[in-house]
Amino acid sequence: MQGETAWGPVNGFVASRSATATKTDTPIIEVPQSISVVTRDQIETRRNQTLRRCNTRRAFWHAPRWLHHAVFWLRAFSSHQQDSTWPENALSPVMPTSEARTSPLRILLSEGSSTSAREAITILGMQGHHVEVCDPDPRCFGRFSRFVRRFHRCPGLGVDPAGYVTFVLALLARRPFDVLLPIHEQGYALSKIREAIEKHVAVALPAHAAYQQAHSKASFSRLLSGLDLPQPRTLLVSTSEDVLALDRFPLILKAATGTASRTVWPVRGAHELAAVVRELARCGAFADDIVAQEFIDAPVEHAQAVFDRGRLLGMHAYRQIARGAGGGDAVKESVDRPLVREHLTRIGKHLDWHGALSVDYLTPGANDVLYIDCNPRLVEPMNALLAGHDLLGLLLRVTRGVSPEALVPGRAGVRTHLALQALLGCAMRSRSRLELLRECRRLLMRTGVYRGSQEELTPLRIDWPSVIPTVFAAALLLIRPGAAEHLVSKGWGDHLLNPESIRVIEGWNGPPV
Repeated sequence: MQGETAWGPVNGFVASRSATATKTDTPIIEVPQSISVVTRDQIETRRNQTLRRCNTRRAFWHAPRWLHHAVFWLRAFSSHQQDSTWPENALSPVMPTSEARTSPLRILLSEGSSTSAREAITILGMQGHHVEVCDPDPRCFGRFSRFVRRFHRCPGLGVDPAGYVTFVLALLARRPFDVLLPIHEQGYALSKIREAIEKHVAVALPAHAAYQQAHSKASFSRLLSGLDLPQPRTLLVSTSEDVLALDRFPLILKAATGTASRTVWPVRGAHELAAVVRELARCGAFADDIVAQEFIDAPVEHAQAVFDRGRLLGMHAYRQIARGAGGGDAVKESVDRPLVREHLTRIGKHLDWHGALSVDYLTPGANDVLYIDCNPRLVEPMNALLAGHDLLGLLLRVTRGVSPEALVPGRAGVRTHLALQALLGCAMRSRSRLELLRECRRLLMRTGVYRGSQEELTPLRIDWPSVIPTVFAAALLLIRPGAAEHLVSKGWGDHLLNPESIRVIEGWNGPPV
């Protein structure tokens, strides 16, 4: 460009004497199309071990908007840029650093029914890993993916925990996996037999006592009190009489074990307590304390973190913009929460946590947080990845015994959505075909809360089988909107824990015989 010199400032990696790269004593017969320079700071930043690795990039993707073209990047070229150059900030939305791109691993997911497993499959598959899934449901969500190389039908953790872990141990002994990824509640049982698992494969799990403390809503409330961390006004009760004696409304009642969609009940008045007590008794919740918590009408946020033996390495937070079925997130947007990072640092250090940990909290004020739940796993990691925070890649490195440096926070303001959750939530709220059609239009046209948002659960152009459950659900809901409750309840399958399976697991002293 006129007015510039070879010594001028350049954004990115440059040689300190870049002008010498054009000097040669050999006559140039043909005009060179490009000259590549690999600089020392580029090698150090990417932590490459060989020069060949510096010039090697795996093809990867930028999550497309619904039904829009996919964007593929290979080496320094982009399919949607007119000049075919690497777009500004193009690397950060999907693969924040080349450190995150490891050699392909053989990974076994502990289940395939959850949205967390579905998103992990997408990320792992696009990063080139060999992914296999075990689940009791042959039609589980994760089965609909071109990235799943093999599916293993296993006993359900909730109905046969001993059968489940025996199946997993036999599978690990029989097939050459590098990593076992506990993506949902299976971590509770797997942490009990961690030493037996580590004889076959790498796994990132804390001590079982720490996992138990984070998994139980009652124990987590006690943990918050012990660390003097904020939570809504909370009372732990143990009997049905104690529940019926509650007199401050509205409130939230929670069983100690179970996901928010299964074992959390809002109570607006004393007249609703009897029905909730029957539900608590039906699911065996009185085997542990019941959490009675003040209801606070405030935005809900979530934070995900990865720890290496008590040391916080990476954290990502996002706000719930729109609710889906069962209180799950239909639309979310990444946020920056230094205070939550500080609190998670304390929690992880206290528990000597190893692996992934997620928390839910309310934000009643600009600088206030109130913690309401903890999930000892990595929940729905795609928003973090699109914000430039590859927590799943970080978790893989921790699992394999690498001690990576802490990740810098990802970008705030990255909005994503889950179309399936949005449609189920719309059907449960409205029970109207017309409103469902309007919601479908908003999703397809990217209007309303979906403006500027990306689909994180079912990337059509990247993994076309992933949209089959969403298309099926949309068709069924348009025929019968009331079917939403049935579809949601199907997610409460045999792969989830219950009080009886927890009692069985606690009786183990090593792997069950």
